[in-house]
Amino acid sequence: MFAVPENTVALAAAPEVKHPARIAIEYALDRDRWRNQLRYDPAERFSVLLDRTDDHEIWLMSWLPGQSTDLHDHGSATGAFTIVSGVLTEQVMRTGDTLHLRPGQSRVFAPHYVHQVANQGADPAVSIHVYRATREMRTYP
Repeated sequence: MFAVPENTVALAAAPEVKHPARIAIEYALDRDRWRNQLRYDPAERFSVLLDRTDDHEIWLMSWLPGQSTDLHDHGSATGAFTIVSGVLTEQVMRTGDTLHLRPGQSRVFAPHYVHQVANQGADPAVSIHVYRATREMRTYP
């Protein structure tokens, strides 16, 4: 027999809490939910809030070739993002890893996860981002 800490057991009365990556994947697969809001902006990376609940925010982002974020974290927020189309490159500061993310791949982040995301490819990219708590972005020099 083993003991299960009480905070790991879902009580029957508690609502189901989905992981941010799962939410991002569900939105990525349901293009009818967001296709009419997708835009490409040659001056800056496009983003639009798709949905907000008490638990999370869901954002749609488009990335033209050469567009990127600054080096940043999301403060105390946790979350995930999923690539819908194109290829995005993520540089993770803690590990020094450079990842090339393709459609269907997701990344999860925790508070104070410092990274930079860019479209270094020749084609536009689209991604869905889910943030637990309010979306926050703190940039670094």
